Amino acid sequence: MPTILVRALCCAGAVTSFAAPVLAQDTADETARTTQSAAPVEKAQDDTRNWQPLADEGITLSLSYTGEAATNVSGGVRRDAAYAGQVYVGADFDMDRIAGIGGAAIHAAVTDRHGQNLAAIAIGNNTSVQEIYGTQNTHLAILTWQQKLLNGAVDIEVGRSQANIHFLNSPLYCNFQSNSACGNPTFVFKNSNFTYFPASSWMAHAKVNLTPKVWIHAGAYEVNPDRKRPTDNGFNFSAKNATGVIVPWELGYGTDFTNDRLPRHYILGGWFDRGDYADPLRDDRDGIAAVSGRAAQTRHGRSGIYFRFDQMLTRPDPMTQRGLSLFGVAMTNLSGRVEESHFLELGLVQTGTFAGRDKDTLGFVINDQRFSDLAMERMRAARVFAGGTDGIARHQYMMELAYGAQVGPAIRLSPNIQYIVHPDQSSVPFRTSDIPNAWVLGFKFTVDASALAGSVFRP
Repeated sequence: MPTILVRALCCAGAVTSFAAPVLAQDTADETARTTQSAAPVEKAQDDTRNWQPLADEGITLSLSYTGEAATNVSGGVRRDAAYAGQVYVGADFDMDRIAGIGGAAIHAAVTDRHGQNLAAIAIGNNTSVQEIYGTQNTHLAILTWQQKLLNGAVDIEVGRSQANIHFLNSPLYCNFQSNSACGNPTFVFKNSNFTYFPASSWMAHAKVNLTPKVWIHAGAYEVNPDRKRPTDNGFNFSAKNATGVIVPWELGYGTDFTNDRLPRHYILGGWFDRGDYADPLRDDRDGIAAVSGRAAQTRHGRSGIYFRFDQMLTRPDPMTQRGLSLFGVAMTNLSGRVEESHFLELGLVQTGTFAGRDKDTLGFVINDQRFSDLAMERMRAARVFAGGTDGIARHQYMMELAYGAQVGPAIRLSPNIQYIVHPDQSSVPFRTSDIPNAWVLGFKFTVDASALAGSVFRP
């Protein structure tokens, strides 16, 4: 699978044909970092090949579409339905084959996103139930140069991209539709300037494989409010108005199906955010911004830390990748004035469900967003100002049960049920009473055009 498409699949929700999601993203082995495992079992499960007419010239093309529908059948501010989608077009250029530059590649991708966000229009909370929503335009998402050194032990990438496709992600997360889990645990976006797909900015990151199973990884990403404006299309490369950088880091241990019967990843990570941000409570005259309507105070500098893991628990047949995997995330803030004080998440994914359904998945995830004292004071003040009471819940819990059905090599269908306990009032701050807990029915699908063409044109 092309490198940039794998990254988009892991971080933008377009999961198509991952046979065993636990193995793909964070092993120290560079091949396993960006593609599926080279384990012998993979060949037996791969019943087609992608159509790549320029492969002999060193060019790998990507074209996919992801759509996500959602409706709140009960709860929220009002009942409604929404649909959001993404067209993804990309190419990887093997510069060794094209120009004789060993270990080098150019990655490029453009997205077109469209549709509505159910959370904003009907539920009222701060986290979307359609992770594909965001940056709703045609956008240059990736334009980078990647260079591997020392036989792949060192991997460097520079150019225009995002932190969330390089850090704090796993193919397990996007077996779900909720943006609380896919493509990254939502806490990092609430509490930092962590850049997100497809809103690209200047960046560089480097990964050093200390052993086949242990690595260190760090990067620096431009923080620029212009890159998140609705009018930005990603083609403006100016750093004017940048306010700093965010520096994510990870130290990890990981295995895959080539070296472990039960693959696992254990990762300690965090971030140093050296960009500007809006104070979650105070305005420019030290009042409460939500009540005064004045601009929030500008702050500078935040940091946070997390631990995450995934562990395959069962694998009855070592010749397949069927089995049950457990994953979890714990995140907290270290410095700065922030929206949330901690985030906890736990999930299970069964890969291989019924007979002959080796690539189908059944998953459940639940997470807890705990609001900070500053956020609680803001929400209470807004409600009291509107004439309501101050009994706002500190925790928002989001959960999802999802089934992923692989239909041939190119199509994945993922119906899901989501439940939100104590939706916060981000979209309706002056509501005078609690938002009822919300049940959401969702449906996510992906079509991989190159795999579809491969099944048609294969010999």
